[in-house]
Amino acid sequence: MKKKILFVIPSLAAGGGEKSLVNLISQIDYDLYEVDLLLFSRKGVFLNAVPEEVNILEMPHIHRIFVSKLKTSLKNFLINRQIALAYSRFMFTLMNRVIKNTTLSEQYAWKYQKRSFDTLEKEYDAAIGFLEKSSIYFVVDKVISKKKIGWIHTNYSDSGMDSHFDQPYFKQLDQLVTVSEECAKSLQDNFEPLKNKIKVIYNIVSPKIIKHQSNRELDSNFTYDMNVTNIITVARLSSEKGIDLAINACGKLVEQGYKVKWYVLGDGSERENLEKLIKNCGLKEHFILVGVKENPYPYIKGADIYVQPSRYEGKSIAIDEAKILHKPIVVTNYDTAKDQITNGVNGLIVEMTEQGIAGGIETCINDTSLRESFISSLSIEKLGTEEEINKLYEIFK
Repeated sequence: MKKKILFVIPSLAAGGGEKSLVNLISQIDYDLYEVDLLLFSRKGVFLNAVPEEVNILEMPHIHRIFVSKLKTSLKNFLINRQIALAYSRFMFTLMNRVIKNTTLSEQYAWKYQKRSFDTLEKEYDAAIGFLEKSSIYFVVDKVISKKKIGWIHTNYSDSGMDSHFDQPYFKQLDQLVTVSEECAKSLQDNFEPLKNKIKVIYNIVSPKIIKHQSNRELDSNFTYDMNVTNIITVARLSSEKGIDLAINACGKLVEQGYKVKWYVLGDGSERENLEKLIKNCGLKEHFILVGVKENPYPYIKGADIYVQPSRYEGKSIAIDEAKILHKPIVVTNYDTAKDQITNGVNGLIVEMTEQGIAGGIETCINDTSLRESFISSLSIEKLGTEEEINKLYEIFK
């Protein structure tokens, strides 16, 4: 008899956690497991990548009303005399507007958001909140399951999350999974009494699939200029990804006479601010926000250098993918960088400043032998992690 498994995540928008989930459920043995997927919002660039065996659950009608525009939502609840829901919807909006830190607002607003969900009728053998915050809270508050698992994709200490809020939720989990040893250490530092629940499962990446998809054609309106150094970054356009640092680093390279074009694949809340910064720096011809690409691999393959300018990361899937495609890599020195890059061996770890980033890129451009040594190291490094699925199966037992 198949075990019943539930994964919960807000959406399948472009992001490392979302891609990690799609990669993981693509490796599951569907002869052994029956898998449901609950999305708070049924949208995102990775939606088409969900295996056909996965059953995507429909959101309840009340939640769909709850997440509609405030005026529409309040009117609907008040007409139907659902005063408690109207109050919760108003408070949910207020919390998100008053608390400027989006990480904290998602935590504190959960007490109002959760009232738009009923407890799921179906019972599961295992339920996984696959992203920090609301995904985990939903599994704890709204799911009946023999085992409950929370998945943390970031370095908790750098995330801005309130550990006092998370503590009672994490205590109710059977397992707390994270994506690297550094992330596990961070969780142990913040939740020392729960250290026996913490388990590392690396993000699943498949070299075979990535290399195959990298051979596809680029979009017809996109071409690399072979007369310049083409740099690429795959990242959400948000503060923690350090795209503003990248823009300023690009400016320094251009000032020094380097012919570069820097492309960023991704989207996010900071797009407008970043576009203004690009314009103000006079870099419209040199720094291009490409947007989201469902298949980023031909873009990574065609570039000369991959750069991750992040302020913090959990374990970057994009870096693993760039490694598989044997790109010279420059990353900033966030805490978990050393989990993926050995400085001077398979890439460069640089200071988290525009000067540091520009200097690392300059080294890669000028030192051909160093660049070739990175490519050589990556070509013999074991990079596939498909077997990590077995660690999850162990939890399911």
